[in-house]
Amino acid sequence: MARRGADFVGTMEVQERHRFDVAPLERYMSGHVTGFVGPLKVEQFRGGQSNPTYRLTDGAGRQYVLRRKPPGKLLPSAHAVDREFRVISALNRTDVPTPRAYALCEDDSVVGTPFYIMEFCDGRVLWDPLLPEIPVELRPAIYEAKIDTLARLHKADWQGLGLADFGRPGSYVARQISRWGKQYKASETEPIEAMDRLLEWLPANAPPGDETTIVHGDYRLDNMIFHRSEPRVLAVIDWEISTLGDPLAELSYLCMMYRVPESQGGIEGLDLASQGIAGEQQMLRWYCERTGRSIPPNWDYYMAYNLFRVACIRQGVYARSLDGTAANRLAGESGKLVRPNAELAWSIARRLGAR
Repeated sequence: MARRGADFVGTMEVQERHRFDVAPLERYMSGHVTGFVGPLKVEQFRGGQSNPTYRLTDGAGRQYVLRRKPPGKLLPSAHAVDREFRVISALNRTDVPTPRAYALCEDDSVVGTPFYIMEFCDGRVLWDPLLPEIPVELRPAIYEAKIDTLARLHKADWQGLGLADFGRPGSYVARQISRWGKQYKASETEPIEAMDRLLEWLPANAPPGDETTIVHGDYRLDNMIFHRSEPRVLAVIDWEISTLGDPLAELSYLCMMYRVPESQGGIEGLDLASQGIAGEQQMLRWYCERTGRSIPPNWDYYMAYNLFRVACIRQGVYARSLDGTAANRLAGESGKLVRPNAELAWSIARRLGAR
């Protein structure tokens, strides 16, 4: 949701805590990545709060991306680069735009932690949902491309792609609440009453059942690489928390910014029409047209759930910033939004009858 901008664009010198000996990686790529030639140059992307992400350039000028688990103590089940590699490899066989997956290495002796190597997609990342760098007349097409790509993902044949065991079908929202609630408690740094109330109310009111699709888990504008001159998605990135789940939970996550005030990184209350930005209802119409689904009467529950989930994720990022394992140098800022996100989620829950 947050409009983050220049602090997350481009590469930088590899941070001290994320450095590794390049020679073993060069030897590994020589044996596992077709066409690779040394020597190898390594830079670190400024983005990538969870898994440190690097741009690799070989001796012929070809570029690749490396994603690795961060060093240090990690939360259970977090930073699953093997899952990222698996789902990207599967989706490479569909019309869902994903970077080409090249190699997965689970041998800690190469760079210190497990990692995978994928294609470098030479496009642009759009950080601000108001799209100031895009002409007004082209902005609706960017928003439509987001929905079109999401619809393709949700229509992908997860069973035919060999992903039947990639998650548990059904009860996705309830399981997510349990998972993120536990991770929140494991990284809690201060008591927040709204979070404690949500931890009780959300499970008791979760949808009784749901449809199953592949879900990205963090599907938003800045996790997409767009063509440099066309309103077209070249690749969806950062698949760390992808699984099998409820497509409406993912759609509502994408639309959550319409309910969040600008002070918390959203666009609620802004004059979107004059800026060429598609509104929440237009996004829902586009999605329904492409998937044949309908929006449920408990749509607002999904909004409260997603705000809770985001608060949990931000708490985890903040906790890693305190112990020095967060990949992004601005990760500490996440802590400032945990309480506002939780309180906004609880306000929605109260409108739905929570006490």
